[in-house]
Amino acid sequence: MPNTFIEPYLFFGGRCEEALDFYRTALGAQVEILLRHKDSPEPSPPGMLPPGFENKIMHTTFRIGATTLMASDGNQEGANFSGFSLSLSVPTEAEADRTFAALADGGQVQMPLTKTFWSPCFGMLTDRFGVSWMISVATSSSQ
Repeated sequence: MPNTFIEPYLFFGGRCEEALDFYRTALGAQVEILLRHKDSPEPSPPGMLPPGFENKIMHTTFRIGATTLMASDGNQEGANFSGFSLSLSVPTEAEADRTFAALADGGQVQMPLTKTFWSPCFGMLTDRFGVSWMISVATSSSQ
């Protein structure tokens, strides 16, 4: 299956814009596409969206480094993430420290950054939106 790839699609339960702002600050995310429900070329079927979701994000595409992610507010409030983590590999321990601290702001650390047998610096956390992250320094970049 050449030219096939997987792009994560995240649902933020009404907090997508807040999440985008957070990832811009924490990781330098760059938004490429942003479409609100009210700007859709086809209106949502009656009753599909909660009241007030007209201004919420129907679809967005953003980049963190070379990775493209897609996201939405979804069509309900309070969605929770579980069962997966996003793995972020960075080139240096200093960058691991910076990104880990930025993502941990308002979140919860499961494993502080530490040396492991597979990485000179690895840690796990859940950010303020409930997204689980694994931060590591690539072994080829160890210091």
